[in-house]
Amino acid sequence: MNITAFIGSTREYSNSEILTDYVLKGIPSQKLYIKSLNIQPIHDLRHSKNGFQFIDDDYDQVIQALLTSDIVIFTTPIYWYSMSGIMKNMVDRLSHAIRDERFPQLKEKLQTTEAIVLAVGGDDPKIKGLPMIQQFQYIFDFLKMPFTSYIIGEANKPGEITKDEHALTQATLLNMQLKSRIKA
Repeated sequence: MNITAFIGSTREYSNSEILTDYVLKGIPSQKLYIKSLNIQPIHDLRHSKNGFQFIDDDYDQVIQALLTSDIVIFTTPIYWYSMSGIMKNMVDRLSHAIRDERFPQLKEKLQTTEAIVLAVGGDDPKIKGLPMIQQFQYIFDFLKMPFTSYIIGEANKPGEITKDEHALTQATLLNMQLKSRIKA
């Protein structure tokens, strides 16, 4: 089973990445740091005569990860009650990617790629982060991706996620579920 975590924080070893590490402890996986990729914003040409045009940036790394993963984890801090800007930019580009003639299999592959969301915020995130989870649900519904789990953790300062016992318990349980699926 191939697992990719898209890390959507701009901080080094952020709270959301720490939460991801709890979920993936002892599980072979890869992390793709969105902040390290040159991903251009979408130029929406869906309705123009020539459609989307090729963009020479790092987005093909995102597409390759989607094509080769059985599970993708969207890891993000909660910024202004939504996902981080760099993650939103990556998600926006999916509009282009699912129409990219170089990857005709992407749209179909996403329908069998399981999605998980891990998010961490500091301002009552278990309530105020729910609209973001709903946003992800709509995104995954549109792509016909199975959305199987999410965890919202509470932290503000670096490393504070380790004090959120509820989120860490959920992460440990998800880790055990993933490990049991790998062994099966």
